[in-house]
Amino acid sequence: MGKLDGQIAVITGGARGIGEGICKIFCKEGATVAMWDILDEGEKTADRIKKEGGNIIFQKVNVTDQSSVNIAVEKLIGEFGKIDILINNAGIIRDRSLLKMTRDEWDRVIDVNINSLYVTTKAVLPHMKEAKYGRIINASSINAFQGAFGQANYSASKAAIAGFTRALCKETGRYNITVNAVAPGFIKSEMSDSMPEDIIKAGISMIPVGRIGTPEDMGHVYLFLASKEAGFVSGIVLHANGGAMPM
Repeated sequence: MGKLDGQIAVITGGARGIGEGICKIFCKEGATVAMWDILDEGEKTADRIKKEGGNIIFQKVNVTDQSSVNIAVEKLIGEFGKIDILINNAGIIRDRSLLKMTRDEWDRVIDVNINSLYVTTKAVLPHMKEAKYGRIINASSINAFQGAFGQANYSASKAAIAGFTRALCKETGRYNITVNAVAPGFIKSEMSDSMPEDIIKAGISMIPVGRIGTPEDMGHVYLFLASKEAGFVSGIVLHANGGAMPM
């Protein structure tokens, strides 16, 4: 028996990286996963997970567009009758020092990383409220708390997610809906793989457990918060960084 047997989970930004890791773990634990992504490669990712036995569908969704999200939600409700879990994982970076950062680079990160939470949650929450059950989990970051050079836009967006999470949980608790966030640390990804070896080693040297995190590590963190057993956990930001605590 899996922890998520019979549950319907929406995972945004699931085509690669941490999102893909969450999709894999949730499928292994029995959930039917709707992977939302703007990237066409999400279809290939979903096919790989299907071959491993996962029950997953890919929906090409723009999480900043209310119409796109509403259509995807209506399709899921029509087919499954419910959405139990919403993972707001989609996010982008447009790194540049503030004096060099364009307004478009600022706006785009804020739009995808934080405004999308309004869009997706607005569409899904009424169905959770009607069912009197739900798990909403949002992707923050260690850099929301310690900052990072060239990431004023990204760090601001991820800090906003922490505030959104703490506020929303006060509105949803009466309906048996929990709202939490996860703040990953240094995680293996396409971006980390492109870094110079000395930078990777320096990053790992700051992690007490002595290794970089994996998307699957994050999948298990999300799994705990998404489980029925975590019903008394709400409004928190769960730091998952191998002990490299933020300032």
